[in-house]
Amino acid sequence: MPLQVDGLTLVIGGERLIDGISLTITEPGISVVMGFNGAGKSLFLRLLHGLVPQSAGSVHWAGKANSEDVRRRQAMVFQTPVLLRRSAAANIDFALKVQGLGSARRRDELLELVGLSGLADRPARLLSGGEQQRLALARALSCRPEVLFLDEPTANLDPASVALIEETLNGAAADGMKIIFVTHDVGQARRLGAEIVFLHHGKVEEQSPASAFFAKPASSVAQAYLEGRIVI
Repeated sequence: MPLQVDGLTLVIGGERLIDGISLTITEPGISVVMGFNGAGKSLFLRLLHGLVPQSAGSVHWAGKANSEDVRRRQAMVFQTPVLLRRSAAANIDFALKVQGLGSARRRDELLELVGLSGLADRPARLLSGGEQQRLALARALSCRPEVLFLDEPTANLDPASVALIEETLNGAAADGMKIIFVTHDVGQARRLGAEIVFLHHGKVEEQSPASAFFAKPASSVAQAYLEGRIVI
């Protein structure tokens, strides 16, 4: 599902938070969005998913403008998971029911995929942070989205949960799902990324295959980022 962004702009309180972004994403696999804090990564993701209305510009998926129909074929996982006050299994059941896909077998497959089979009956709010995020990912995958957005889903999680989430995402990407992933973790970006979109001050500083980006970024600001130097 190719993405075409033209002049995407978001202005709030007179400040241009996203500043005329234009890009095309056609490659399969995982596109990683990186940049310093305040670069606009999370806002960019929300604009792509249609959660925030843009001030100007357009977003098209496979030639179609963002719409409710397009969003139904997408899913998003946030840094802080939002879960129902129900069991882990019931969270998946609810998502499947909304989509008219109610299936105990599918639910059990998803729980097993994210390592939560033994916790199916536990209230979601009593799960650990890593377990909650894995449940949020399973719920997002329940609708078999064509595009999956993830906004720093592994920030502050335990290594086991990070590894399991990364394994799940690699599997989904291998099955043809397009994934757009925001992370500040350079090591994670190296492990997962097929391409890198590097934002700075609400603009695309560069977009390139991950191998080229990590070997020799084209911009001095991206080089500084990889070296751990702060650029204002």
